[in-house]
Amino acid sequence: MNQHSPHTAPRLSTCAIVLASASLLAACAGNGAFGPEAPLYLCEAGFEFRARFIDDSVVIDSSGSRDVLFRDAGGTGQQAFYGNARMKAEFGMGSSGREAIVRYPLLPLALRCVRQ
Repeated sequence: MNQHSPHTAPRLSTCAIVLASASLLAACAGNGAFGPEAPLYLCEAGFEFRARFIDDSVVIDSSGSRDVLFRDAGGTGQQAFYGNARMKAEFGMGSSGREAIVRYPLLPLALRCVRQ
């Protein structure tokens, strides 16, 4: 005699699909499968951040915060300037284009950084 109802098999397969999908998403999120990892910038005073450039903006992720900066006028050649009310950033600096300057106008503080 079968102790399982006829509806048990579809429920089990649905659960298996959901669990497999969740595991796949977690694995993808952990290894950057949704795109390349954002470049790491190391700065003076031990500050570091990752910068993801998206259209005319940059998302800056640091251990303390996440900021979205929008493209400002200025910059020549490979240089690009971004800012919001809290901070300003200049990318593409130096002869190699790997340097950046992050400014906090309210403090006032300016940090020189280099992309790894």
